[in-house]
Amino acid sequence: MNALTKTDFNFDKQKSVYHGKVRDVYNINDELLVMVVSDRISAFDVVLPKGIPYKGQMLNQIAAKFLDATADIVPNWKLATPDPMVTVGVHCDSYPVEMIVRGYLCGSAWRAYQKGVREICGVKIPDGMRENQRFAEPIITPTTKADQGFHDEDISKEEILKQGLVSAEDYALLEKYTMQLFLRGTEMALERGLILVDTKYEFGKKNGQIYLIDEIHTPDSSRYFYASEYQARFEKGEQQKQLSKEFVREWLMENGFQGKEGQQVPEMTDEIVASISERYIELFENISGEKFIKAPTENILERIEKNVSKYLATR
Repeated sequence: MNALTKTDFNFDKQKSVYHGKVRDVYNINDELLVMVVSDRISAFDVVLPKGIPYKGQMLNQIAAKFLDATADIVPNWKLATPDPMVTVGVHCDSYPVEMIVRGYLCGSAWRAYQKGVREICGVKIPDGMRENQRFAEPIITPTTKADQGFHDEDISKEEILKQGLVSAEDYALLEKYTMQLFLRGTEMALERGLILVDTKYEFGKKNGQIYLIDEIHTPDSSRYFYASEYQARFEKGEQQKQLSKEFVREWLMENGFQGKEGQQVPEMTDEIVASISERYIELFENISGEKFIKAPTENILERIEKNVSKYLATR
């Protein structure tokens, strides 16, 4: 099984390329973006040394499904998916913040709460909460969008407005869209027997119009619980069975890695890589409700270049 960990295409009218932790984004004449979702995997803001076969295809196809299912709430950047690992869409000027919405106290928020933190991004959290407990209402805890190699930082709404990162008028819309998208995602998850626990949204602007950009409701950007098991596990104080890449973070932490200076990424054996790939297929099928069909992996780069070039020639 081949994994796509690096791309270096030169498409017609290409102006630049941005290599993110997982996605390689090609700027086509400041009009279109070609987003190649690689098989790279990151955790604790660190790209791990081996790719996960089929991961990029799964993330791309889940995101495409949910972008289509939420286009009535807010316009999104997607125009086409010419390849299983590629989305082509509208080039927008992205806002320098990510909108993270949480329905439950878990993950990094819970780790902070355990240390006595009772306010996250300007949002007060009551005393006496337990891990994985549902908030009375979902909360928005934004982060800055860090440059490559740096960590995203928590930031409050007040600080965003004070620094002029987003105008007050636009931020009100971002909050509105974030809550509407989370509600839609929650409804769609429940249809699959899942709970959408938390997720992140990114937005951009073009010609005065706000667009939803990047991925949406994927296991890399979101956390899911199984609805049928949630209450019993919560009452017993047991860990929830998750549909997210939290299992990768947990494996890393068990092996002494949390992305801190001086720590070494544990060895990723072929067995570990295969098990992560299988878990992602489980995530895909549970989240999407569709059987995962593996795209050929023999000549991934050639396939992508051919499919994208053919699409761009029609624009």
